[in-house]
Amino acid sequence: MTVPTYVPGHGLLKDKVVVVTAAAGTGIGFATAKRALEEGATVVVSDWHERRLAETAEALAVQGVVCDVTQQDQVDGLISQTVAAHGRLDVMVNNAGLGGTAELVDMTDEQWLRVLDVTLNGTFRCTRAALQQMKTQGSGVIVNNSSVIGWRAQIGQAHYAAAKAGVNALTRTAGVEGAQFGVRVNAVSPSIAMHAFLAKVTTDELLEELSAKEAFGRPAEPWEVANVIVFLASDYSSYMTGEIVSVSSQHP
Repeated sequence: MTVPTYVPGHGLLKDKVVVVTAAAGTGIGFATAKRALEEGATVVVSDWHERRLAETAEALAVQGVVCDVTQQDQVDGLISQTVAAHGRLDVMVNNAGLGGTAELVDMTDEQWLRVLDVTLNGTFRCTRAALQQMKTQGSGVIVNNSSVIGWRAQIGQAHYAAAKAGVNALTRTAGVEGAQFGVRVNAVSPSIAMHAFLAKVTTDELLEELSAKEAFGRPAEPWEVANVIVFLASDYSSYMTGEIVSVSSQHP
């Protein structure tokens, strides 16, 4: 089916300082950073891959900070460098995550722990660091990138499903706690968003199978997910916290 027309910016994040993790490349992170810029934000991008990060920062003309979300000192450095450069942190988009395919009967401890450390523990580290800064400010928004796999079973995805279910639970609790000092925490939960890296690590057969389950008969474009992230980051979602918003056209 036809992809809808790209939506122009409407100043939804005007004068906001926005950090997007795992923003290098062609996926949801890059699309979110680009959309935030188009909505008037000052944007800082991070990634663990220095070369791809430098290319992304140059392409978007924004500040880039190397950050491996499994390392607390690097997470803290991302926040402190952002605040040092721009005075505050208004929006934290926790996009970093790691997938993989292995059935439980064959899954190793290393495979399990690596996915959980990046996808769940990394989101925890970034959320905690952002909350500490935002509590001091008395305001801020955190948007986590989850997945419908957090509640839908898919063969070979036990580690990723467990991690994303954990992100959902973390989001709900952080949302309630953050509300006490003026901070909102929500998450998007995409089904399938097509980009070059996904195509590289996923078979054509699986992509066709997953796309066929969608009402529109196609995967989402990364910018379609980014639009929902922008909405949650903006003042248009001012009464929402602890919510998981599914970005999907697939229904049971």
